[in-house]
Amino acid sequence: MGKLFSKILIANRGEIACRVIRTARRLGMATVGVYSDADAKSLHVAMAGEAVHIGASPVAESYLKADRIIDAALKTGAQAIHPGYGFLSEAPDFVERVEAAGLVFIGPSASSIRAMGLKDAAKRLMEITGVPVVPGYHGEAQDPALLASRAIEIGFPVLIKARAGGGGKGMRRVETAGEFADALASAQREAKASFGDDKVLIEKYVEKPRHIEVQVFGDNHGNGVHLFERDCSAQRRHQKVIEEAPAPGMTPEMRVAMTHAAVKAAKAINYSGAGTIEFIVDASEGLRADRFWFMEMNTRLQVEHPMTEMVTGQDLVEWQIRVAAGELLPLTQDDIHLDGHAFEARLYAEDASRGFLPATGTLYHLRFPPEASSIRIETGVRQGDTISSFYDPMIAKIVTKGSDRKDALELLVSALAVTEVAGSTVNTAFLSALAQDEDFATGDVDTGLIARKQGALTALAEASARSKALAALRVASVDEATSNDPWASLTGYDHFGSTAKAISLGESGEISVSLTAETNGAWRAEVDEQTIRFSPTSLPEALASAVIWPGHVTVFDGAVSHTFIARDPLDEAADAYGGAGSLRAPMPGLVKLVRAKPGFKVSKGDPLLILEAMKMEHTITAPHDGTIAKIAAEGAQVADGTVLVRFEESGGN
Repeated sequence: MGKLFSKILIANRGEIACRVIRTARRLGMATVGVYSDADAKSLHVAMAGEAVHIGASPVAESYLKADRIIDAALKTGAQAIHPGYGFLSEAPDFVERVEAAGLVFIGPSASSIRAMGLKDAAKRLMEITGVPVVPGYHGEAQDPALLASRAIEIGFPVLIKARAGGGGKGMRRVETAGEFADALASAQREAKASFGDDKVLIEKYVEKPRHIEVQVFGDNHGNGVHLFERDCSAQRRHQKVIEEAPAPGMTPEMRVAMTHAAVKAAKAINYSGAGTIEFIVDASEGLRADRFWFMEMNTRLQVEHPMTEMVTGQDLVEWQIRVAAGELLPLTQDDIHLDGHAFEARLYAEDASRGFLPATGTLYHLRFPPEASSIRIETGVRQGDTISSFYDPMIAKIVTKGSDRKDALELLVSALAVTEVAGSTVNTAFLSALAQDEDFATGDVDTGLIARKQGALTALAEASARSKALAALRVASVDEATSNDPWASLTGYDHFGSTAKAISLGESGEISVSLTAETNGAWRAEVDEQTIRFSPTSLPEALASAVIWPGHVTVFDGAVSHTFIARDPLDEAADAYGGAGSLRAPMPGLVKLVRAKPGFKVSKGDPLLILEAMKMEHTITAPHDGTIAKIAAEGAQVADGTVLVRFEESGGN
């Protein structure tokens, strides 16, 4: 048995850094956090026993600086480094440098990471090992003509995938041979930007695919086990949205076959620590033991690991630490059991109604459901923190556990209904809509579900007259306390003036609300040709669902929220994304590629430039026919709302 470390450094940020710190504290270990300029006042810094500044806000200048992280560990007396996930967690060179410095890397060996780090080589190894692999091209040659010919041989549709990638980056689905060249170039650019490697592999696209992964664990004594499977099929742009454990519809025969293959894959590379074997499954005829194929291995802890912890009762971070310290696996395979069902929903700062564009902002109001044995909140932010453009915009993971799938899903829907965020656009309503979708609720899920139903799942609900009334009451600073003069609490109103208060909901135009204070302490609001009344006893509870923050008021109606903005209708700047004469950036990002220049005549829908945000490429197209007067330069870093394109005055008029 090994001796546990007395102090560890967490080479990460956000919710995973907070997660590791909690377990380390419970085990009696001191912790060291690291932080960039943007994270100086973050939650993980506050939680760590001590923290070391490692650089500027961009990840390349801080969280990817291996030398600074190792130096911080040595100077603070840490004995081991936990990488979390992302950043340097799957960088074999970093592992070797950590070990060369006399420190312990809490994760697999460099050789194991290398064996699985490149998808093409990993799949060749799995073929030799006897683990089923999806048909495709996994070779080294990258000549575009060769790749195109192999795609034709495999048969369309095919999937282009960055060999060093993950999270949907550098991945493109191609339906026809004519689309292949452009899709390949785009995938390679994105792969290069995200991973520093533009090589790709080509695979057959499975028509009704499910994404099922197996949690594996190994130690330094040759032992290997699995902790059952997770289903991550609910994805958009190949990024997971809601995951669950175990997989719905899983048969005993398929579970045995899949978990056996997963452990076999891990043992083939002498794997030690936490890892995940991801499989693509053809669910066109249900789950069958002969219809799953190895996709990739993540040689680290997964974002969705809390679900596995909920249904097995095990702390996977503790397992990581114990294994890294030289101990045997805490349990044998026969001692690991499934108990109940769990879901995890990823709460993001993003605008689902606008193609899931990442959002930024200050979290002026943040409320989660209270944690319990059946509800777990994983977050790295607090009320008042800022979601910046430098990092992944995840706010929290909401995890629920029930006795069965139905129970767990009902708990998730209830938890989302009381989750409140104001200050940034978030995806709570989308998550709730997905959780209540008929197909999702019955477990009929595949990776194309969200894309097929995206319009319905992301549709913006219209604000009710009651929500508008509450917004007006909150903006007018109506006090919850009783007053002898019902007008005394109505700040800014005149007894002899108009009782109408105009507010603006997003970009939906002006909404006039007439407020009247009644002599019995009640309030009456007239809006949309409706009259809404609030009694003195009901008003406090009603106003609790409305939150005021700088220049805005947000009203929560279950998982749906509506934000109202007070605007000067004469202020032309209120049109945040430009009118007929201009096109503005829908998010902060980097102008990666410009496809037009001044003087070009364009038609509606023509691609004008590519904006890169959060390492994903977004094509900006012409909103109407016109002539380009001015366009942003390639390489420009732009803020949300920056003018990207100006059209000549005649364009679009």
